[in-house]
Amino acid sequence: MPYISNTDRDRREMFAKIGVKDFDELIQAIPEKFRLKDGLKLDKAMSELEITNKIKSQTCKNICSNSMNSFLGAGVYDHFIPAAVDSIVSRPEFYTAYTPYQAEVSQGTLQFIYEYQSMICELTGMEIANASMYDGASAVAEAILMAVRKNKLEKAILPATLNPEFVKVIKSYTESVDIELLTVPASGGVIDLKALQAMMDDTIGSVVLQSPNFFGSIEDAKAISEIVHSQEGCLLIAAVDPISLTILNAPSEYDADIVVGEGQALGNSMYMGGPLFGFFATKLSMSRQMPGRIVGGTLDVEGKRAFALTLQAREQHIRRAKATSNICSNQSLCTLAATVYMSLMGRDGLKEAAIQSAQKAHYLADELSQIKGISLKYEAPFFKEFVIQTPVPAARIIEEMLPRGIYAGVELGKSELMIAVTEKKQKTELDEYIQAMKEVCNV
Repeated sequence: MPYISNTDRDRREMFAKIGVKDFDELIQAIPEKFRLKDGLKLDKAMSELEITNKIKSQTCKNICSNSMNSFLGAGVYDHFIPAAVDSIVSRPEFYTAYTPYQAEVSQGTLQFIYEYQSMICELTGMEIANASMYDGASAVAEAILMAVRKNKLEKAILPATLNPEFVKVIKSYTESVDIELLTVPASGGVIDLKALQAMMDDTIGSVVLQSPNFFGSIEDAKAISEIVHSQEGCLLIAAVDPISLTILNAPSEYDADIVVGEGQALGNSMYMGGPLFGFFATKLSMSRQMPGRIVGGTLDVEGKRAFALTLQAREQHIRRAKATSNICSNQSLCTLAATVYMSLMGRDGLKEAAIQSAQKAHYLADELSQIKGISLKYEAPFFKEFVIQTPVPAARIIEEMLPRGIYAGVELGKSELMIAVTEKKQKTELDEYIQAMKEVCNV
């Protein structure tokens, strides 16, 4: 949508309408010391054509994953998205200028949120889900706050295998509310179970488990759950990859209390790292402690099926002291895309995406391990992402792969490269990566 500036005449008409003579009078309530004195350091005014060309020249510097052989991951993944997803979410009944988080405005919006919640419950095995969170990181942080509301215990254990971006957000959320964060170390790319056992006592309110974890490794969720629940009242927060849930155990099967995750893999593009959306599900007994909003099904006055906001525990709806969260928005358009994606893919399609991602990731890992100097860093089972140790600096591999049209992965250390593989990869693309790796490593 092009930017259309206001003319001096437009400004005069607006000032007259609201009853002020000029801009200075409009902002007189703002103390002088806070007002800009020197003006903004902007380029000279441009025409619409000039500014459009300038923006195009900048955006052309970005090379998206669609035009590269991309193996990027670390929380945002390049899964296949059926063309129908964008077509459906772009329909005018969904894609409007109206504020998307005001779900109460439309039965259609309420219905798709209801369907989205139902699908998240099916994926996770949990009893109730909310309308979504800002992203996976905020969902984990909100889960920790929810655990404190539930059991009044203000210590949370985070694994060293948790996505570091999640950790940053969690620290921001908890630093002013007296929640103490502890870290359980890793061993072999997964949580050190003995260390976790030693850390557990009756002051621990929650333990976060990410599986597959940041390194792609699959944690022993059942063993971790048993350790966590050995302390009465302690809650297990599971952060999961939604695609993986079609072939791995659902969190309900290992008795997770709260299930969260990053939902971008469900029908949303990588978007250069955002926007994203977080999903959030829990047991029915804790529904009133859940942040955000919940859409429920009901009957209208004529006995027809209808949808309504069932729980609205945010500070805009109830007394601030009673609010469970200051999250005022669900990521409506992103969750719509996820709902359409899951509907189109169905159970079999989602499972096929997971199986192909896992198989292709293991093929690439096996082949790379045959290259002299390259080895898998961890022996733990993995889903679609893994870490290799390289004979040359990882940064050099990434740099030298770019001219070959390859995003090689994410640098974790000087000689550590994390590689993600999804169902989109053809064997020729995997073999192209293998050959490029041999050349870069001088093998």
